[in-house]
Amino acid sequence: MLPDTFPWWGLLATAAFTDVVTDLLPAGLLPQMSTDLHVPEARVGLLVSAFAIASALAAIPVTAVLRGLPRRPVLIWVLAGFALLNAVTAVSGWYPLTFAARLLAGVMGGTLWSMLAGYAARMVPARQRGRAIAVVLAGITVALSAGIPAGTALAGAFGWRACFGLLAGLALLLTAWIRWQVPAFAGEPADRRAPLRRVARQPGIRAVLAVTVLLLTGHQAMYTYVAPFAPGRTSAVLLVFGGATVAGIWITGVVADRYLRPVLLAALGLIAVAMLVLGLAARAPAALLAAAALWGAAFGGAPTLLQTALVDASGPASADVATALQTTVYNVGIAAGSLAGGLVLGGTGAAALPWVTLVFTVAALGTVGAARRTAFPPERREERGIPGRVALLPRA
Repeated sequence: MLPDTFPWWGLLATAAFTDVVTDLLPAGLLPQMSTDLHVPEARVGLLVSAFAIASALAAIPVTAVLRGLPRRPVLIWVLAGFALLNAVTAVSGWYPLTFAARLLAGVMGGTLWSMLAGYAARMVPARQRGRAIAVVLAGITVALSAGIPAGTALAGAFGWRACFGLLAGLALLLTAWIRWQVPAFAGEPADRRAPLRRVARQPGIRAVLAVTVLLLTGHQAMYTYVAPFAPGRTSAVLLVFGGATVAGIWITGVVADRYLRPVLLAALGLIAVAMLVLGLAARAPAALLAAAALWGAAFGGAPTLLQTALVDASGPASADVATALQTTVYNVGIAAGSLAGGLVLGGTGAAALPWVTLVFTVAALGTVGAARRTAFPPERREERGIPGRVALLPRA
């Protein structure tokens, strides 16, 4: 059973929700923001790119600078930064100011993502780590399946500035709530602080990062271009996919702590099957929607499984640095997948996209299979005398 005093789960999940909605919301508000800021829609789209690029570039160096500071004040100041920068976005009528606010918000986002999984991991025993991370990362799923559509609808009724004003208020509320409810943790003492290169060289870290970039590259190549792949059915595909991710993350939260390796292998295998169906039978509406559901359910739990494996490999003490590496790799995968999918779309056409994703997914599957002794061992157990720390079983 999990401890009763877990209000922080909802708080950290809400922090993840705030980050993702702040990141992606401009994509749903292109016409309104374009008119008010007096720029083409393509330049409004760059506001999303600016956030992602800043997040990727800032995650590692900012985390390295801040890792010695107490964790809760850092979390509070990051959320206060979100509140301020979303407020600036809400009132700005000048595109350069809005762009600068988005860049700084991206820095906050990279810092936040480097902290969330490590924070959750330090608050529970190792046997509950996967479930804790699943709940925190559920904020992503809620943001994608409900937050972005709700924000777009709110903008239609009250204007896009109201959306960013609401996000600013939510972030400000979170700062007070976290100060009241979330336990404090000390930063890493200087004499116990593992250098970044040493963390990156720990057994298993590189394998987890490799699977992350392969999975995200393949996924984004397909997901970014769903509209040209399924013209006329895009909304239905995205709705089914989004709903299935909710089921996927819920199932993962239940089973990740006991069956991380087999569940990850199964998830990657199901994504591969979904891509086969999309490649062979996407013209049939039933097959298209069934494949979207399978894809969404399998992909929904994958980030939780990968972050749990990463924290297992790094140990909770180095989780922030390891997660910073993964944040950068994650954003690289998103950018690479979007680029690869665009090249394929312009070359051989949308019908080839599932096969591109299949290749990357099979490569990820092979990496998990090969890394059974380090990153993805068959069993996980708690080290004696070190609560909350997982040790890999002896090598066969």
